[in-house]
Amino acid sequence: MSNIAGKAYAINAMTSMSPRMTWFTRVALMSARTWPAVLAGLFGLGLIHFARWVIIRRDDWPQLGQPKQHLIKDHMIFVSNFNGTWGQYAGAFSAGLPLRLDLLWYGTDRYPGAVPVTPFAGYIRNNQIATNYYYNATPGNGQRDIKMALKLAAALRGSASRLTELSDEELAAAYDQILLDNQNGLGSAGYAPVASLASAEAARNRARAIRTNADGAV
Repeated sequence: MSNIAGKAYAINAMTSMSPRMTWFTRVALMSARTWPAVLAGLFGLGLIHFARWVIIRRDDWPQLGQPKQHLIKDHMIFVSNFNGTWGQYAGAFSAGLPLRLDLLWYGTDRYPGAVPVTPFAGYIRNNQIATNYYYNATPGNGQRDIKMALKLAAALRGSASRLTELSDEELAAAYDQILLDNQNGLGSAGYAPVASLASAEAARNRARAIRTNADGAV
């Protein structure tokens, strides 16, 4: 699936809105940029790499060599990358900042609200556009894997810079402390379970991975 690159999943959703509601959405986006605390719940979701909302007015739609289109609606594009299943992502968004999501999508056509999660997930899925090309520099690692690897690397560099100062006993103690501080974050790189459009598909992928690992076990 082109939306998947290793452990990461790319989502692009485009929703239409009446031009008379665009001003409201623009104010909501400007508020989120001016006061980042508005989206504080988003920053705490470790599975999300980033999320961005962009408004394209009907007169600003890129032509790319085609005849000018006469649109009657403005559009909002939502772009995000995350780790995990599609259902986990929609659920985390819905639970993490429902009121903020309602403000950002309020002006779009047929928006059902962030709560309950099922109509909200269906709304995003029905407006999703498949990613034709998706590159991931670290396909075998999720966001948490990379953060913990950077933390471990910094700790190792710190101890390495003191090698000439430490006795064998002190070096062993420093090494043990590094392991103690990082043991809960040392995950294994790999591709399963992969993210998918739906939790049911993720379950099938997970079961397939388990069977493959079991068959290949010695």
